Amino acid sequence: MMRQVQNNIWEDDDFIYISEEIFKHLPKEYREAAEARKQQSEDALQIADKDIRGLIKLINAIPTTSSLSYIYHRLRTSKFEATPQALMEQEVLTAAFIVTYGRLFANGDGASGLSRGAIPRHLRPVHDEIVELRNKRYAHNGSHDTVSSGINLSFDGNGFRVSMQMSLGFYVGGKNEWKELITFIDAHMHERLTKILRRLKEKTGYEWTFPVGPAPNWVGDYG
Repeated sequence: MMRQVQNNIWEDDDFIYISEEIFKHLPKEYREAAEARKQQSEDALQIADKDIRGLIKLINAIPTTSSLSYIYHRLRTSKFEATPQALMEQEVLTAAFIVTYGRLFANGDGASGLSRGAIPRHLRPVHDEIVELRNKRYAHNGSHDTVSSGINLSFDGNGFRVSMQMSLGFYVGGKNEWKELITFIDAHMHERLTKILRRLKEKTGYEWTFPVGPAPNWVGDYG
């Protein structure tokens, strides 16, 4: 975390940062060394521009993959009872899982670069089922065979009484195959990160590191 030391000067655990206003008053040899270092880094970044853009795309997807794992953990570990509250909790968590998964495969500025072709062949039917659920049930009010609704009309001679009929289908605790899919995506993202960092080193001649800490205790805890 960056901390302000005084006006125009900041620091973190590794560096001290100064503004351009102060920089121009430094001794000439300091300014020349800093300018040379700046040029050195800019030259390396220009060479690695394409891979850096891929790295940014990958980093943008990491919060989504983390959310996906947490939602599945909640689905697997939540206690289910035949009550309206428990039914709604399962429905809400399932909707969150399906929509979050779909974000990993969406196009646009926030796209992760993950495609159906990267999914192992035996998991593609599971992937396709999730995408269909997203498109036809959770992201849009379309028709899907897991949900149906209608009305029942009763006439008593004086008027009509309208009652709603609805059925919802979902996997209590999420589908078992989702676990293998999530595990693959987590490993795939880590592998892509490793490959990009390795390519960046090969192209620039410099080490590229990414901070890695212990995974949250709920990752992999799917009941």
